[in-house]
Amino acid sequence: MEQFKLGEMEQRFAELIWAEAPIASGQLARRCAEAFGWKRTTAYTMLKRLCDRGIFANENGTVTVLMSREDFQASQGQLFIDENFHGSLPMFLAAFSRKRRLSSQEIAQLKQMIAEYPDPEDGSEERKGAGGSHES
Repeated sequence: MEQFKLGEMEQRFAELIWAEAPIASGQLARRCAEAFGWKRTTAYTMLKRLCDRGIFANENGTVTVLMSREDFQASQGQLFIDENFHGSLPMFLAAFSRKRRLSSQEIAQLKQMIAEYPDPEDGSEERKGAGGSHES
């Protein structure tokens, strides 16, 4: 699942696109020259890489977002938990909280997310606003 692993410069480039999309590819290349000191060809090579991964699209010279930052981060998190904790969120939380105590606010947010999470036995497949946009 290399699709959700980005190097440092790929991540910075992706952040630039998420902040400015939709953006003309030529304008994006100029922004990369200013922000990173890249040549035009470097920007287009990097853009092609991220388009091939299904994160962005470059159609008719306009770069658009196919996967939001939040969805990408959720996929990165799931990949990390899958690779390091056998897909177990409780194992991850246990390991995480051994080195860093959760604040009262974080505990309350987790409790709220769990309370709002749909019961898999009632046939509900849709989340009720839990997860994606909570800030810590």
